[in-house]
Amino acid sequence: MELSLTQSSLFFGLLLLAAGGSLLLKYSSASAIARNFPRSEQAGKALMILAMVWTGWKVWHLGSMDYGDYKQYILIGFGILGVLSFKYAADFLSVRASCILYLFFADMLVDSAWMRYEEPLRLLMVVPVYAGIALSLYLAYAPYRLRDFFGWAFGQESRGKTLAMVLTIYGVILSGVAFTF
Repeated sequence: MELSLTQSSLFFGLLLLAAGGSLLLKYSSASAIARNFPRSEQAGKALMILAMVWTGWKVWHLGSMDYGDYKQYILIGFGILGVLSFKYAADFLSVRASCILYLFFADMLVDSAWMRYEEPLRLLMVVPVYAGIALSLYLAYAPYRLRDFFGWAFGQESRGKTLAMVLTIYGVILSGVAFTF
């Protein structure tokens, strides 16, 4: 699925706005959900199944130049890895699955801005997406760090609300900038 630069910027902006807005409006319940997320078995299973489906879809649509001649073997290999992750990587599975999903999501966002040098405001979307890619790679390696971050961020209400304000304001800015493309 290909998105235009407007669509991807608006979608990412609205996602940030929803995350920050939910923290601002329902701070106690949203922070409790965030604190419990890294070790949530239900979220881990649901997100990992979604990540496995998305991976399968991406592998199935590989071209012949991208190892497409071996897609059935790649599909079987990733399927086995996905199933084994439920047993051998069940701890913090929700964080790892979220990292996989974010990387696929970031691929769509970055593709929409590819070779759009005439639009310098695209960087308002692209820079945080690349920062998120680096963060996802790090959290996939050390998923307990997300638990530690949520513990720190929501340890004091002022820090959590500051984070919520930053996400909300940036989401509003990015959503507004999306209509300039």
